[in-house]
Amino acid sequence: MQPLGVHHVSINVSDPARSLVFYTGVLGARVRDDRPDFSIGGAWLDMGSTQVHLIEASVPPAQGQHFALLLDDLDAVVDELRAKGIEVDDPKVVGPDRQTFVHDPDGNAIELHQIGTAGRS
Repeated sequence: MQPLGVHHVSINVSDPARSLVFYTGVLGARVRDDRPDFSIGGAWLDMGSTQVHLIEASVPPAQGQHFALLLDDLDAVVDELRAKGIEVDDPKVVGPDRQTFVHDPDGNAIELHQIGTAGRS
């Protein structure tokens, strides 16, 4: 097997409408209009070249699961999120990169990641 990439990730959310506001208004996702009419609530979103599928279902306890958004300027994104009243820690160096985390309204962790910026502060 040789995967071509990650097509989508699925995130369980308790209130799809509330989550949609967060993922589009805060994280900049774009709503797709090709989601089939499933028997459960949710939404399909584009975040860069990967889709995020919000699924109305019980949210599992946090045990380290997350997905990461690749960003050009982590510091600018942290400033933007804080200006919107979103709680986000200062970025930390991880290897040659930097990262921090933000949480959606259900507590799902989303890593904010910038490659090759460990020397910046």
